[in-house]
Amino acid sequence: MRNVVIGFLGTQLDMGKRRAWRPSVQLCAHPGFPVDRLELIHDQRHYHLACNVAAAIRMVSPQTEVRLVNLDMNDPWDFQEVYGRLYDFAASYGFDEDRERYHVHLTTGTHVAQICWFLLTESRHIPARLIQTGPPREGGAPEGTLDVIDLDLARYNALQRRFDVSRREHAAMLLGGVETRSPKMQALIERLDLVAGSTDAPIFLLGEAGTGKSALATRLHELKLVRRQVKGRLVQVNCATLRDGALPALLGQRRAAMGTASSERPGFLREADGGVLFLDQIDELPPDAQAALLQALETGRYCPVGSEAEVSVRLQLIASASLDPGALVRSGRLRPDLFARLSQWQFRLPPLRERREDIEAQLLHMTAQTERKLGRQTGLNADALARYLRFANDPATLWPGNLRDLQASAGRMSVLAERGRVTLAMVEDEINVLKAQWTAVDADPDGTLLAQVLPDPAALDAFDRVQLAAVIRTCRQSSSLSAAGRYLFAASRAEKASPNDADRLRKYLARFGLDWAAVSTSQSL
Repeated sequence: MRNVVIGFLGTQLDMGKRRAWRPSVQLCAHPGFPVDRLELIHDQRHYHLACNVAAAIRMVSPQTEVRLVNLDMNDPWDFQEVYGRLYDFAASYGFDEDRERYHVHLTTGTHVAQICWFLLTESRHIPARLIQTGPPREGGAPEGTLDVIDLDLARYNALQRRFDVSRREHAAMLLGGVETRSPKMQALIERLDLVAGSTDAPIFLLGEAGTGKSALATRLHELKLVRRQVKGRLVQVNCATLRDGALPALLGQRRAAMGTASSERPGFLREADGGVLFLDQIDELPPDAQAALLQALETGRYCPVGSEAEVSVRLQLIASASLDPGALVRSGRLRPDLFARLSQWQFRLPPLRERREDIEAQLLHMTAQTERKLGRQTGLNADALARYLRFANDPATLWPGNLRDLQASAGRMSVLAERGRVTLAMVEDEINVLKAQWTAVDADPDGTLLAQVLPDPAALDAFDRVQLAAVIRTCRQSSSLSAAGRYLFAASRAEKASPNDADRLRKYLARFGLDWAAVSTSQSL
C-alpha cells in the first residue's frame, strides 16, 4: 500500500534558517518510512516557500509526489476557522483506504492546527495515524526522529491492562469490597459500571426488599465522585415517608405558599443539584409528585411550591422499587410516562436465594463489620461455619429478607460470641431463631390482613379468604378505586360494552360489608 502524508507547511521550520533540519523535507528522507505522496498544505503568502520545499523533497526523495494544497485562513490561531477548513478538506478529499495508508504530520503548523488534526483523526473524519518528527539527536541519523502514533488504544497492551485494573476497581467499589461469584451479579455490576460511566440518564434499581438497592445507590454516588462526574452530595429519600407533603418536599416551598417564615424549604431536587438524588420506593410518590419529577427530569427546570419563578437543576436520578414495575403501572401506583423515562436503564438485583454462591463471602464480610463496631475479633469455628452454610444454601431456605436477614444473623452471632468464637451450638440456636422469625411472618398473612378490616375472618370460606385478601392488597397498592378496578378486571373488561370497573369492585367489597375507605388504609402486614 502507498504511504500518504498530510501536513502543513512549516513557515518557520521549513525555511531551515534556525537549523539545517527541515521537518517536511526530512520526513520524506527516512529510509524506514517511504513517503509515496505528500499533501503539503500552505497559504498563498507562502507559495514560494512551498515550491522551494517541494524542490528540496524531489532532491532527497525522487519517488515522492508532492501536492501543493492552497488553504488560506484569516487567522491560523482561530480554532473555529481552522477546524472548519480542515473538516471541509477531509470531507472532500476522497480517501481510498483499500490502496493507500494515510498519516497526518503533527510537527508543522500552529498548536491550534495540531489540536484540530488530533480531533479529526480521533473521530475518524480522517482515517489516519499521526506522525511526530524531531531534529536529529547527538550522534543520531541526520534525518532526525520519526514516531508513528496509533490512536487505537486496543493496540497498547500496557494501557489495556490499566483499563482492566480500573474496571475491576470500579466493580469492587460497586460490590462494597465483597467479591461475587454469582454470574447474575457479575453481569449486573459490569453493565451498571458501563452505564454509570457513560451517561447521566436515570437508573432504575429493582429487586426484593433487602437485596441491597440503597447500598448500591450509595456506591454509585461514590463511583461518580471518583470519576468526577458529579460534585454534589447524595440525597436519599424514602418516598413512603413523604405522604401528603411529597410535592413541597420534592420541589421545595416558598414562604408565599403558607404565609409563614417557617414554611420555607429548599426541596430534595435543589439539595441534590450537582449530585445524586436517590428515590427509594418511587412508586410511593403520589401522582402529582411523579408528574413534577418527570418534568424536572425532562426539562431540567421546575417551579417550587408557592413560586411562579422557575429554577434549574442538574442531577443524577437513581430510583428503586421492590415490586414488578409493570404491575405498578397497571395498578396506577407508577405513572406510565415516568416509568417510560426510568425504564431505559433497569437493573434487577437478584435475591439472595438466587446468588447463594455469595453467602459465605457476605457472611464473613458482615462478621468483620460487626467486629469493628464491637472492637473485638469474632470468628466462626470450622464446624459452625460448615453447618451455617449448609443451612444457608439449602433450597428450602428462601431468605425472604435477603441481605437484611443475613446481616441481622451475622450481627446476633457476633454479639453473643463472648469469647470471640461462634460455636456449633450457637449456630444451631441462630438457625432456630431464623426459622421461627420466618414462620411468624408467613404463618397466616391473609388472616392477619383480613383481621384488620373484618370482625370475624374465620367465618369466611377458604376460597373467599384468599380472594378477598388479594383484592385488599391490590386496593392498598392502588391510588384510587378505579385504578384498583382496572387492574383486577383487566381481562374481562374488554368483553363489556361499557365497563365500569370501579362499580364492579364497589359491589364486590359490599358483599363483605366493606368499602374503599375501609380497605385502602396504608396499614402494613
